[in-house]
Amino acid sequence: MLPEKPWRAEAVIQFCMAQMVCLCLGVIAVSLLQKQGIRGFQREESLGCIMIGTLAMQGAAWPLIWIFLWRHGMGWRAAFGFYGPALGRALLMAAGFIAVVLPLVLWLQYISIHLMDTLNLTPENQAPVKLLAHAESKWTTVYLGVFAIVLVPVAEEFIFRGMLFPFVRQFRCPSLTQFIRRRGFPKLAWCARRCLWRFLAWFGVSFLFALIHTNIPTFVPLFVFALALTWLYEKTDNLLAPITAHALFNAVNFVVLLWQIHHPEA
Repeated sequence: MLPEKPWRAEAVIQFCMAQMVCLCLGVIAVSLLQKQGIRGFQREESLGCIMIGTLAMQGAAWPLIWIFLWRHGMGWRAAFGFYGPALGRALLMAAGFIAVVLPLVLWLQYISIHLMDTLNLTPENQAPVKLLAHAESKWTTVYLGVFAIVLVPVAEEFIFRGMLFPFVRQFRCPSLTQFIRRRGFPKLAWCARRCLWRFLAWFGVSFLFALIHTNIPTFVPLFVFALALTWLYEKTDNLLAPITAHALFNAVNFVVLLWQIHHPEA
């Protein structure tokens, strides 16, 4: 069972706001550099635009994570269980997890694309997929690989599984349960106190994870993937398990996509 985390509401809100500010600044910077016609920023597929765009989101999360933990007087090891005899078991579970979940997620993505084709809707590729397909140099491809396999899993797993999931799960709102109880629904008040926030933590945070990827064909697969990662985190009480599983998932997808790009006839 995942123990409660000492995350303060103001720290969580400030982290999310700082993340949004970094993203907006990144978008503004790319737009201004493109308008100036500076070399390396002429197109969305240029390495400069890719680096600023990615670092403004997942890259900025790394120093924000350090600040967030520092404000709580904690390190990564203490906060997320990066120690102890259960560490090896968590990594083994992550590998087995991918062996089971990856085929399911790919099958759901195939069904989603097939359904969109049936409805005469044109499925669009995710932005990273487009960038990789139109990469201007091998260094762009290398950077995107490191970004997808290292930066993204750490940042996204901290935000969604490490921070938001436990924060929402252990959230309490006594005024809501009292309001329901005063209206003559004691059983509903008990359910709201015991189940509501846990439900929102599992399904609401997973929904948000799928939503931020802004891609219709992958929404359902990523929602299911997020639920599975949440289960893995609860089972292991070790954030390294979902980070590893997420990194393996991205690595497999990255290799498959590279192969498809270089062997379109296959």
